[in-house]
Amino acid sequence: MDLGLKDRVYVVTGATRGLGHAAARELVADGAKVVVTGRDEKRTADAAAELGPNAVGVAVANADPEAAARLIAAAREHFGGFDGVLVSVGGPPPGFVADNTDEQWQAAFESVFLGAVRLARAAAAELEEGGVIAFVLSGSVHEPIPGLTISNGLRPGLAGFAKSLADELGPRGIRVVGLLPARIDTDRVRELDGLSADPAATRVANESRIPLRRYGTPEEFGRTAAFLLSPAASYLTGVMLPVDGGFRHGF
Repeated sequence: MDLGLKDRVYVVTGATRGLGHAAARELVADGAKVVVTGRDEKRTADAAAELGPNAVGVAVANADPEAAARLIAAAREHFGGFDGVLVSVGGPPPGFVADNTDEQWQAAFESVFLGAVRLARAAAAELEEGGVIAFVLSGSVHEPIPGLTISNGLRPGLAGFAKSLADELGPRGIRVVGLLPARIDTDRVRELDGLSADPAATRVANESRIPLRRYGTPEEFGRTAAFLLSPAASYLTGVMLPVDGGFRHGF
């Protein structure tokens, strides 16, 4: 199936590793051009080099108020266009209600929430018909995850923002979508499993609650993201798509 991605230009944040990198890799594999971001300059450059000539790296944090303008300008300068953005941010610190400090909440709000809002607003002002804004969120949009209180507080609000944006941009032919990963086998998920007394047993227990009985791979997530960003998904907007092996049992 031709997704129609050839020579389309996307910004992918948080793309030096994990889900953002997996999405960028699949976009490039299908012919798209990508601007990838990360906070560390060397890791960002290395990630872009790994993806090849159809990728360029820009070291910037999502929380930086100037990030959106820099990234869209980079897309136009290097590749001559701008067709969409995938906003992916590393997960905020784990912890229960009593564990997380005001400083952790504030930093996470700036990066996970406000940074994403800024990127989306800037993209909305620049995109033309056929453009797309996508958010990497979490299954916590629908159900809180124990021990991830900050994420539980911020992700649902960002999903609400995305739904509002989809309504506003729909008449212009611009789509807004969200991806809700659960147990995808990334460094972040292995780190969370490692917080338990027996990480191997925790993984087995988690897998037992997933209908497909396994964690997803970054490649599986990346292919789903590439499809949602592509013209092949042209009649999908306002959706929050679980990428979770069936873990979410609600409709």
